[in-house]
Amino acid sequence: MFLPNIPTPDEVLDKGFSRAKKAAAKVRTSKIHRQHKSKRIEEVRIQTACQVIRDTFEEILEKTPHVEELPMFYQDYIDVAVGVDDLKRCLGALNWANGVLEKLQNQYTHKVRRSPPESAAQVRKAAFGRIASVVNRIGDELDFLNYAKQKLRNIPTVDTEATTAVIAGFPNVGKSTLMRRITNAEPEVADYPFTTKGIQIGHFERRWQNYQIIDTPGLLDRPVEDMNQIELNAMVALEHLADLILFVFDPSQTSGFPVENQVNLYWEIRKIFRNTPVFPLFNKMDLADDEEKIKYIEQHITTEDKPLMVAASEGKGIAEIIAKLEEFNREEMRNRGD
Repeated sequence: MFLPNIPTPDEVLDKGFSRAKKAAAKVRTSKIHRQHKSKRIEEVRIQTACQVIRDTFEEILEKTPHVEELPMFYQDYIDVAVGVDDLKRCLGALNWANGVLEKLQNQYTHKVRRSPPESAAQVRKAAFGRIASVVNRIGDELDFLNYAKQKLRNIPTVDTEATTAVIAGFPNVGKSTLMRRITNAEPEVADYPFTTKGIQIGHFERRWQNYQIIDTPGLLDRPVEDMNQIELNAMVALEHLADLILFVFDPSQTSGFPVENQVNLYWEIRKIFRNTPVFPLFNKMDLADDEEKIKYIEQHITTEDKPLMVAASEGKGIAEIIAKLEEFNREEMRNRGD
């Protein structure tokens, strides 16, 4: 959970004023001299109301992670989902409110102390009016934070230390089957902005190294010209996670997409993830009986490695993919050591 519970202005005020009333009741039963008790009651109500409301806002601020301290994937995720600037502005409004409430607390408790006993209740009412005005003034910001909480409640849990491969390719080319085979488990499905089915995350471990496979249905499976700016921004977030891209081709074309279109999408993905290695996989090779289609793909992609031939539904080629990921990881580790 990225954000804690966000109360409405009415809930904040009800909490503050009801706690103030309870605190005042304790003063009424105390042994304070009657002449001073009425002023002390109103003073305590002001102090308690302000403090409770300030504590409520402070708890939200303390429990909300500092965006700039998060990994870049989460920073971009939040920016795509709700807007980082808007989130910071609304959190800043809570800080502003707390500063004003502190001043009101000091100002009106001082007024109560200087006022005659018969005027203390009137001063407290004026203070409560000012307090309510401050809280209601940030009502829109509280509404936005509640909206952000809902949008971010299913933020995916990703392993930023794992070697991460992001799967790309047209729908129905076997990406989900491939992920299940590689990770040997049902992938975790989590919310991701502007995808139709949610991001899918699978994990496996080899030689004490964690690997993470990510599929984003509805995002990396159609041409760039069909994407809006927000979807393009969402892919920037993925770029921070991806150590490499596994681009899945379907030479059998049983997915319904001609190999020419698949090659075009391959080059568009390479353009978007220009700093990330893109490794091609030929899936459904058990169904691919047209050598010309296979040759067409091979002739129109650029890669230093020969594409792996896979039949994910039968489990063929999976060991080779895992070996390729391990080899990639070892090469990365060597490069970092240099």
